[in-house]
Amino acid sequence: MEWAKQLYNWMLSWAESPYGVPVLFGLSLAESSFFPLPPDVLLIALTLGNPENAWWYATVATVGSVLGGALGYGIGWYGGRPILTKFMGQDRMDLVHQYFQRYEGWAILIAGFTPIPYKLFTIGAGAFFVDFKTFILASVVGRGARFFLVAGAIQFFGPWMKEIIEKYFNFFSIAFIVLLVLGFWIVKYQGQKMTQKTSSREP
Repeated sequence: MEWAKQLYNWMLSWAESPYGVPVLFGLSLAESSFFPLPPDVLLIALTLGNPENAWWYATVATVGSVLGGALGYGIGWYGGRPILTKFMGQDRMDLVHQYFQRYEGWAILIAGFTPIPYKLFTIGAGAFFVDFKTFILASVVGRGARFFLVAGAIQFFGPWMKEIIEKYFNFFSIAFIVLLVLGFWIVKYQGQKMTQKTSSREP
């Protein structure tokens, strides 16, 4: 996990620079639309350095993430279906479309808060023409809850959390990767499950 340690140190270097907040905004924006790097590590590092600014950092991350989600929505609206078709296949994409039509706001909110790949849902929301106002509202709630929870926890528990993170960094890295892979698996498994249900109903 040496690469993960290097990534962590890179994040910390930005936290100690005058550009920490702009980089947090940029990472939050990119992660919601096309980039796999999550902003949570930088959010934690910034909050550890200046816990009195915890809510400001969470706000920056939330605004960046929601704007990035809107960018992902635009990507989906103007050409996301070929991307999703390549990733899921036509049958699963059609079923995900039905899922969005039935649960659109809840699907986005849950994806925004959990390790489920949020960018798939932002692109999918645009590709399947989910109501934009519903999409933005669900994004604000889901991403805001996640980032404010992270920043609030760090502010509450204090500097000793940094020692725990550094001491058990490999464990946290593995856990995060497992959760990320689990998120992709959930998307794939649900598509397979919905396909099987639809097939069983056909005469």
